[in-house]
Order: sequence, then C-alpha cells, then structure tokens
Amino acid sequence: MKEKIANALKQALKEKRGLEIITLRQLLSSIHNEEIEKRRELKEEEINEIIFREIKKREEAMVLYEKGKRDDLAKKEREEIEILKKYLPKMLSEEEISEIVEKTINELSATPKDFGKIMGIVMTQVKGKADGQTVAGIVKQKLGLK
Repeated sequence: MKEKIANALKQALKEKRGLEIITLRQLLSSIHNEEIEKRRELKEEEINEIIFREIKKREEAMVLYEKGKRDDLAKKEREEIEILKKYLPKMLSEEEISEIVEKTINELSATPKDFGKIMGIVMTQVKGKADGQTVAGIVKQKLGLK
C-alpha cells in the first residue's frame, strides 16, 4: 500500500497536480512517523487506519470551514478527502454491516445495555472496511436505541 501511494505521488509530481502532491506527501509523512514510533513497517490495516484518521481530520476541518463561511477552504478539504479515499479498501455496504450487527446481536442475545460490547465485536470484524459512526447508527437502530 505504501508503495502504491509513493508511485501515485511520483505520477502526480510528473503531471504537476499540486493538491494531490501535497495530500500524498502528508499521508506518506504520517505513515513514516507511525513507522518510526512503532519501529517497524506498518501492516496494510494500520496504513488504512492512518488514511481513515487523515480523512476524519479533513472532514472536521471542512465542517469548521463551512461554519466560518470559508467555502474555498472547505472545497480544498473535500478534494483532499476524495484523493485519500482512492487508497482505502472497498467499504462494506450498510446492508452488509447490518447483517454482521444482527448476527452479533443474535449470538449474544443482546439487550440495549450491551451496546458497547456489540460495538467492540462488530468493529473488530469490520476494521478498515466501515466507518465507526455508521456502525454505531446501525447498532443503535437494531437495539432500538434510536
């Protein structure tokens, strides 16, 4: 994955795509810093987590820019998110997540009090393939908490 991102950066440099160059350099820098911290090469799942973190940062910034009526900066963040999403694995659909949640609830004979336990189990199963907020919404719906 890291190699794929590095190759994409080289291609962006050749084609002089400024925003993509900046975004990919920041991503590679985040991956490199994490590798230094852990003193080893990262697994693909860990790189996916970093990409998710980078997307989340940009989503939060985008919301703040929109509140501040800075549409130009919000647009830039949106474009960076689209660039980063290219490097994520195929995400699970809501139906697929719903099936996993339902199966977990049935296996545990869960009640609304078991929300945290179910979230923990489901998130380990969908790690890197689903957004936590989406999963939480589905779990709440299935447990009748919404």
